This record gives sequence, structure tokens and C-alpha cells, in this order.
Amino acid sequence: MKKAWIWFVFLTFLLIFLSSFPCCKKAANKEEGKMEGFIFEEATIASIHKAFKKGQLTSRQLVDYYLERIEKYDQSSGLNAIVVINPDAQKRADYLDKTYSQTKKLRPLHGIPIIVKDNYETKDMQTTAGSLALKGFIPPEDAYQVRKLREAGAIILAKSNMAEWAFSPLRTESSIAGITKNPYDLERVPAGSSGGTAAAVAANFGTIGLGTDTGNSIRGPSSHCCLVGIRSTMGLTSRDGIIPLYLRNDIGGPMGRTVEDAVKILELIAGYDPSDPITERCKDLGPYIYTSFLDKNGLEGARIGVFRYYTDKPTADPQIRDLFDKAIEDMKSCGAEIVDPFVIPDFEELTKGIWCDMFCHDLNHYLASLGGYAPYKTLSEIVNTGQYSPYIERRLKRALEVPQEKEVPCLDVYCEPKNIAFRGCILQAMEEFQLDAIVYPTWSNPPRKIDDNKSPAGDNSQLIPPHTGFPAITVPMGFNTQGLPTGLQIVGKLFEEPIIIQIAYAYERATQHRKPPPRFSAAK
Repeated sequence: MKKAWIWFVFLTFLLIFLSSFPCCKKAANKEEGKMEGFIFEEATIASIHKAFKKGQLTSRQLVDYYLERIEKYDQSSGLNAIVVINPDAQKRADYLDKTYSQTKKLRPLHGIPIIVKDNYETKDMQTTAGSLALKGFIPPEDAYQVRKLREAGAIILAKSNMAEWAFSPLRTESSIAGITKNPYDLERVPAGSSGGTAAAVAANFGTIGLGTDTGNSIRGPSSHCCLVGIRSTMGLTSRDGIIPLYLRNDIGGPMGRTVEDAVKILELIAGYDPSDPITERCKDLGPYIYTSFLDKNGLEGARIGVFRYYTDKPTADPQIRDLFDKAIEDMKSCGAEIVDPFVIPDFEELTKGIWCDMFCHDLNHYLASLGGYAPYKTLSEIVNTGQYSPYIERRLKRALEVPQEKEVPCLDVYCEPKNIAFRGCILQAMEEFQLDAIVYPTWSNPPRKIDDNKSPAGDNSQLIPPHTGFPAITVPMGFNTQGLPTGLQIVGKLFEEPIIIQIAYAYERATQHRKPPPRFSAAK
């Protein structure tokens, strides 16, 4: 009896001793960003699905990892990227794990956690467009793009902060959640208006995200946060269920850490949707197998025009000019044929007065479409609540001053004469030089300090794709000496996503500029 007791005590102490080593603790590996050989940080859709198949990872473990990172970093660091967590995310992950164990089949986004900007309708979470006035508003249905991603097996993990009503390209601040900061420097902005999605994906709070872009808001935050962002051709993707800013310019799309992941999302959301008439223009284009254009040799023979209008400005940052020149040399070394400079004749004259304030018209129309679910009937009612950030008060009240008529104030980019003329001029110049794409820095200046409203902003995304309908991709272009990211913007012709995908992917593969923010890196 005495010997048995001695053996019991010995074995107990031995187990306690062995359990103190990290190799015997799966939880310790998870804290370091690893689990049985799987590295969570910077995980891609492909690496996650590979781990599922090998039995190294489950969707529930992945969701738990991201939720732990959000809990650990988002508020404690002051990043403030997340507005609300999906309370059913773990339940959804368990369901997807169960279906995979039964069928051994993975849908395109099976078990992939996604961050969604808070102006996309989600039937199981509030949708506020950053406005305190819409707090608690839960739409009856998902936005078209959200629905397509769920059908592909995705998990909507959280809603992200945004510039209120998507007004600001410069900052991400809302009355619903406050200020989002840049994960590469918490004293700086992530740009706007999709800065919450950008900061969250860059900090590895989810695998990939959705943003919206009216004049900059996918491409700018992606550039500021070392991400890939895609603004597709106007009419390739549906805006149904996205709270509008200016519908004639609005586009929703992916923001990811790699070109491949962003393209996988685009492939799923592209296509005709009867609820958005602009998508009639892509009705006969499918199937949309954009992943087949992920070619590491995609720069060979590509003719690229270098648009130096923005970098020639005296306010352009010299380091970004140098990084842009290096990007051009990198593309050339990968086989691209460079036309430098590429000039758009009468650029300033053609773009003068090209913006059209449609916010009041479009928002009132959106609210009317909600019927009895609408929390308010008009923008005027929302403004009367007084529930908005001070920095947008002037913009809101100015929107109410725009004369409201029954007819739409401006036609879409395919029908408005100014837009037709602008697009035609660029196309003619591109045809003259037989160009496949044009390039320029996404921003000509680094991210501003949060309270800096005076130094040059450098946003280069407000004119060409929004007002021509052209598609554009921004990809990481490197870092300045302060460790702040920069982006290269690649613009193509209408519905020529395959060409700019080839160029972007080949450039990304050749340069490998994506790096996680050191403060939020498991490898720090």
C-alpha cells in the first residue's frame, strides 16, 4: 500500500513537471501563433484549407484564435478596429467543422472568418454605417455580397469601424465606435472610410475583409495598412444591401493580405444581381474564374503606362517617389514594357466638377427600400437626432441643402456626359500606346498623424477609377524609413480584371512587400 502511494505521488509530480514545457501544451503553441505545425499569423485561405485537410486545424480553433487576438489587442492597444463581434461565430464554425467531417468537402470559403465593414447589411448583427443614430438596427436580410460569401462557407466574424456614413477618405472615425488607428503606428490614421477593415485584417483579426470604395475607401486604407484592395469595374459586383454614399460611384470589394485571397473573394461576389441594375453590364461575362489569372509571370510583355501626374506635384513625399521608381524598375525587370511618362490630355479640365453629391437622394431611397424595417424615413430625421460625430456635421447639413428632386441628380458613369468624355480620353491615350494598364502610387504621402489636418494628404484615388468605371488594384509597394506602408495602384480598362490581376500577382510575388505590423506580430 505504501509503495503504491509513493508511485502515485511520483507520477503526479512527473506529470506536473512535464506539463510545464511548451511542447506539451497545445494552448501555449496557440498563444505563439502555432498549432501542431500550423502558423496562424498571415494565414491565407489556401493554407487554412490545407490545414483542415491535414487535420491540423478546425474552423472553431481558427475562430477562437482570432477572437482571442481581438480581445487581447483591439481595445487594449487603442487600435479600435472592431465595432461588434458575431455572437454566433463559434456556433457557425462548429457547424462547418461538423459538415466537413461528414462530407470531406470544402466550399470555397469553408470556415474562413471574415471582417465586414459596418455599412454592409447583416441579418444577424447591427448595421450602422458608423452612425450612433442607427445603433441596434438589424436588417431583415444580408447584403448581396455577404450572402454570397456565407453561401461559400464563410463566417462573418465581426463588423468593423468606418468613417461615419463613409464620408472621409482621410480618417476612420464614427459616433458608433470612435477613432480607428493605424496598426503600423498607433499615432497615425489608417485612411478612410474602410479603415476598420484594413486595420483588422492587417493586425490578423480575421483572414480577409470587405470594404467599400466611393472614391478611395478600399484602396486608401489598403495602401496605408500594407494590404491588397480591389475596386472592381463598375457593374461587375452588386451594391445591394450596402448603405450608399454616392451610388453612382459606390463599389464593395475585398481587402486582404495577398492578391490571391482578394481575388478569391472577387470571384465569388462578381456577377449579375437583379437587385442592382448596374450589374446588367456583366450579365453575359461569366463564369468569373479570376483565380486562373494568378500568374507569377504575368508581367512578361505587359505594357504599362507610368502616370506621374501625382508624383510630379511638389507636395509628393520624396520617399514615396523613390519607392514608386523602384516599383517601376521591379516591373521592368519582370518583363514589363514601360511607357514613362504616360500623359492624360486635359486631365484637370476633364475632372473639374466631376463629383456629384447624391448622398441625401441615395440615402432617402435606401431608407424607403427598407419599408417597415427602416429606423428613420429620411436623412433629415437622422440629422435631427443630433447623433453624429462633430467632424461630419457640416457635411451632413450641406447634404440637406442639395435640392431634392424626384429624378436622380446625376446619371451613372456610363451615361453621364462628363464621365463618358473623361473615360474616352483615357482610353484613347491608352490605345495610342497600346497599354494594358496604368500605374501610380495609391497615396503620394505617408499616413497622417491622427490630429493632423494640415500636412499634405496625398490621396490619388479620387478621380480615375471612380469616374471612369475602370477597375483598380492596390498592392503593397514597400515601407518608408519610418516603417509606414505604401501602395502601388494598377488601373485597367473596363472589365479587364484578368489583366490587372496578372500584373498585381506577378509584382507581389516578385517583391514580397507585405509584412505584418510589428506591434501585432506573433514573431516580434
